[in-house]
Amino acid sequence: MRRLKLAVLISGRGSNMEALLNAAAADPDFPAEPVLVLSNRPDAAGLKIAEAAGAPAVAIDHKTYGRDREAFEFHVDATLRGAGVEIIALAGFMRVLTPWFVKRWEGRMINIHPSLLPKYKGLDTHQRAIDAGDAQAGCSVHWVSAGVDEGEIIAQARVPILPGDNAETLAARTLPQEHRLYPEALKIACKKIMEDRTDG
Repeated sequence: MRRLKLAVLISGRGSNMEALLNAAAADPDFPAEPVLVLSNRPDAAGLKIAEAAGAPAVAIDHKTYGRDREAFEFHVDATLRGAGVEIIALAGFMRVLTPWFVKRWEGRMINIHPSLLPKYKGLDTHQRAIDAGDAQAGCSVHWVSAGVDEGEIIAQARVPILPGDNAETLAARTLPQEHRLYPEALKIACKKIMEDRTDG
């Protein structure tokens, strides 16, 4: 089975990136082959984790480009295309992407978000779920669209909010579900891309 060439974009430690790399390494039938890990921060700990796992890793420092977000994204886009990337997984990539970049990779870029979308787009998701009195929190993997955290949902995992939970304890309990969910959602996304190519 042909595997789609995967890039994972990170800004920090990249624990979800690590989960994807591990899933691809453990399963010869996994539909994505990691060919690039890219960070907008040269000091991101995830770069060393990626290198230790045998994945090519590169940093493109967004600060070099000042306020010119598109110039930064032109460099990212050229690097992705140079590596033959066919699908992108955002894994804690802390940059809001411009409409230009989103359109360029539309239908081939997914993201993981720590809430049960469409609830709690953006930041501070765990605290917002607790403050709202929700019985459950969780995580979602979705296609990336022009609106932040607004793309079509691919898969979700639920986590109960327990008495006495705070944002840190809830986040710690949600993270293993993220690591389980993201590889499974990536499989679904790859299947859709391959089916669309066949239909096209």
